[in-house]
Amino acid sequence: MEIILLVVGSTQEKYIKDGLEVYSNRLSKYSKFKIVSVLNSDKLYDFIKKGDRFILLDERGSSFSSRGLSNQFQKWMNSGPKRLIFGVGGPYGFNKLTYEKSDDMISLGPMTFTHDMVRLIFLEQLYRSWTILRGEPYHHE
Repeated sequence: MEIILLVVGSTQEKYIKDGLEVYSNRLSKYSKFKIVSVLNSDKLYDFIKKGDRFILLDERGSSFSSRGLSNQFQKWMNSGPKRLIFGVGGPYGFNKLTYEKSDDMISLGPMTFTHDMVRLIFLEQLYRSWTILRGEPYHHE
């Protein structure tokens, strides 16, 4: 299974680009992973294919603890998608069709982050989910 972080626009900040590279490399240990950028929010859904599971990162989505996200991540993987795609919208969020066509929505919490920061925070949590599922020592409780 392939995991994709589908984002609108390019990452602007160098320190975030560096962090994305670190976590992308770490994630490649567990699964085929890549970040795909589209020009605008209207193009997000055009990327989705039959057999994909499309999850939006949106403030109205479900919130999870790190362990809760790892459990939900396992459920999504167990559902058998060809690709697990996490969408990050642009400055104005998602269009109506993208909301309608998504399979799930998750929130990183009630605070507002820049779209660049959401990318990095989510990748760290995705990596943390893998380490929790594998019983590796990265996550401390």
